[in-house]
Amino acid sequence: MRTLPVLAVAGISLLLAGRPAGAHHAFASEFDVNRPLQLRGKVAKTEWINPHSWIHIEVEGENGQLATWAIECGAPNALMRRGLNKNSIPVGTELVIDGFGAKDGSNTANARDITLPDGSTFFVGSSGTGAPYDRPR
Repeated sequence: MRTLPVLAVAGISLLLAGRPAGAHHAFASEFDVNRPLQLRGKVAKTEWINPHSWIHIEVEGENGQLATWAIECGAPNALMRRGLNKNSIPVGTELVIDGFGAKDGSNTANARDITLPDGSTFFVGSSGTGAPYDRPR
């Protein structure tokens, strides 16, 4: 009689263990370490969401047209430990972003550092995902 409940629990455990992992991705699956870039633009929107925060900036192209870039950063908790919060980068703030472009050539990048108008620089990348670490300065 006790065997049936034990087998049922074991079967359910096996089914749950076989579920696919979440949608979190490694750096190399989406971004290209051989495509470093530096962007300068004004913040249009910020998203402090897990697993990655996003900063959307308007960047003026060579032709004078504005292009919106979506910049992936580390998790909100990691950014807060580095001294930033959701009010640190208001809409309209001009930023310089050093990072890496998307493999698909879209206006998406993974940020390593951001520099605020006062000159302060913050590491905003997400370590542990295969992203390049801070470069020597």
